[in-house]
Amino acid sequence: MGVNVIIRLLQFCVCLYVLAAVLFTTCVYVLAPVTGFFRSRTHASPTASSSSTSSHYDIRIASLSQDRPEVRLDLRLADPLDNSHWVDNWPSGYASSELLYLSHTGNSIGTHLATGGFGIHEETLLSKAFSEAMHPTRIIPFYFKSSNDVHSDDVTITTLVTSNRFKVLQQLVERYRGPVSVTIHIPLPLHATFSSLKPDHPSRVALSNLHALYVSSPLFSQYVDVHLALSPFTSALSADPVVQRESEGGRQFNVWRNAARLFARTNFVIMLDVDFAVCTDWRGFVRETIREAAESPSPIRPPFRTGRTHESIRAADAAGATATEIVKKLREGTAALVVPAFEYVKQRDGIDQRTFPTDKQGLLKLARANPPVIASFHASWAPGHNSTEYERYYSIPPGEGAIYKVEQYQSAYEPYVITSKHVSWCDERFAGYGGNKAACLFEMYLSGVSYYVLSDHFLIHQSHKYEEEARREERKSNRKLYADFKEESCLRYLYRYYREGTLHTERAANARDECKKIKNITKMVTQVMHVCLASSYGIAHRSGYHRKHRNPVGQWLNAVAASLTMAFGCLGCVFFTNMFMLIGCSVYAMYINVPESASYSILEL
Repeated sequence: MGVNVIIRLLQFCVCLYVLAAVLFTTCVYVLAPVTGFFRSRTHASPTASSSSTSSHYDIRIASLSQDRPEVRLDLRLADPLDNSHWVDNWPSGYASSELLYLSHTGNSIGTHLATGGFGIHEETLLSKAFSEAMHPTRIIPFYFKSSNDVHSDDVTITTLVTSNRFKVLQQLVERYRGPVSVTIHIPLPLHATFSSLKPDHPSRVALSNLHALYVSSPLFSQYVDVHLALSPFTSALSADPVVQRESEGGRQFNVWRNAARLFARTNFVIMLDVDFAVCTDWRGFVRETIREAAESPSPIRPPFRTGRTHESIRAADAAGATATEIVKKLREGTAALVVPAFEYVKQRDGIDQRTFPTDKQGLLKLARANPPVIASFHASWAPGHNSTEYERYYSIPPGEGAIYKVEQYQSAYEPYVITSKHVSWCDERFAGYGGNKAACLFEMYLSGVSYYVLSDHFLIHQSHKYEEEARREERKSNRKLYADFKEESCLRYLYRYYREGTLHTERAANARDECKKIKNITKMVTQVMHVCLASSYGIAHRSGYHRKHRNPVGQWLNAVAASLTMAFGCLGCVFFTNMFMLIGCSVYAMYINVPESASYSILEL
C-alpha cells in the first residue's frame, strides 16, 4: 500500500516537471518571438503630444545654450610674485583670490553683481578645473601676459617647460614669432613661503631665471603668455641628484598641457613639445586656408596656383573632402592637422637649430641620403608615428600643398597636431613619460576627430640627453595605466553615443572601430551596437521613416525570418518536451522497479 503511494507521488512530480518544461519552452521559443514580431509591426506613429514634447525639449536646450554663462577674466598684464601667492598654509589656495564673475547678460564686470551675476574665487574655479592633478598643485594663470592683440583664427603653440629648458623655449619663440601659451613648472617645497627660501634655493633661482628670460627679448612680451604650475614634487624615479634638485613636479605633463590650452587666446592650437624646431610656415598655411574657406561660399576645391608662398589645400582626403570641408571640420573639432615630426639619426647633428632644413626639398635630400641623415621621429618606436605614413609623405612632390587622411590609426599614435581649442582635454591621471600624449590623441580620436597630414610641412626635434632610467620606470608604470584608460574611455564614449542615439552614425565610427580591438570589451561593444541598432530601428519606425522608405524585399525577408523563428521555436518546444519526458520516464523505470509498460503509460497523461 505504501509503495503504491510513493509511485503515485513520483508520477505526479514527473508530470508536474514535464508541464513546467512545456510551459517554459512554449513561452521562450513560441510566444516571445511571435509577440515581438507583431509588436514591431503594430507600432503606431508618434502622436501630436509626443511631437510637441520633443519640440519643447529642443527649445529648452536651445534656450539653455543661449543663456550659458560666460567667464570674464580680469587678469593683470604681469602678475608680480608676492607673499600672497606663497601662503604659509599650503595648499589652501591654487591661485590668486580675485573674483571671476559669471553672468547671464553681456553687461560689464562692474554691473554683474547688480544684475544678478555670480562671483566665484579664481582659486575655487581652478581647483575644480585641475581637480585630477596630483595635489598640492597650484596654477597661476597669466603670470606674464603678452601685449599683442591676438586674432581668434590664429594658431597658438601650447607647450610646457621645466626650469632646465628655458633656452629651448627662447629658441622656439624666436623661430615661431606667433602666439605661445606656455605652462612653466616652478618647484616649491611643501609648507614654504618664498620669503623663507634662501637666495640660492632652486625655487628662487628658477623664478629669477624666468624673469631674466622674459625680459631678454621683446618677442616674449609680444607673443608669450606664461602660466605657472607650482608643486613640491621631485623626480623620485631618477637617481641623478641634479635632476632631484631641479625637480620636475612629478612630470604632470597633461595637467600642464591642459593649463596651456585652457588659457590660449585663439580658436586653434598646436600641442607641441618645446624642443621641436618650427621649420616651415605651417601657421601661415593654416591661416590662409581658413581665410580662403571663409571667403568661399560653396565647398569648391580651390585651384592650385604656383609661385605662392602658401598654397591652398587642394588635395582631398580619401573620402573626397575639399579644403572648405576640412577647415570646417577643424573649426568644429572633428579634424586635426598633423605636422610630421623628424629627428637626426646622429644626435650630434641635431643640436643646432640653425642648421635645420627650412623646406621639404631640403628635408627630402637629407632623408634620402645614403645613409639617411634624418628619419621619422622615434623611428625605433614604430607605433608612435608610423600612422603618418612617411613613405607617402616623401612621395608627394614639394610645393603641392596637399593633405591626406590618416587611414591606419593605432592607439599609440602621438603626432603633433593643430586642433580646435575645444576638442577633448588630456587625461590628467598620467605622471611621467609614456602614454600621456598618446592618451590625449586617443580620446580625441574616440570623440570623432580625424587626422589629416600636411604634406609640405614638418618639425624637427632638437637633440638632447634623455633620462633613460627614469623614462624606463615611468613607462612601465604608465603602460598598465594606459591600458585601463583605453578600456574606460571606450566604455564612456560608447555609452555616450548610445544615449545620444548616434552610435550607428559616422561620428561614432572611430570609437566603434577602435574599441573593437580591445579584447576585454569586444563582446560588450557588440552587445551595445545590437541594442543601439534595434533601438534606432524602433525610433525610425515610430517616426514614420519606414512608411516613407518602404522596402518590399526587406519586409519580405523580415516576414520569412519571423516565420522561421516561429517554426524552429515550435520544433524546439516539441523536442525539449519529449526529451524531458523520456528522461523522466527512464529514471522512473530504472529506480522505481516497475514494469516497463508502466513507464510509457505516463506519456498518456
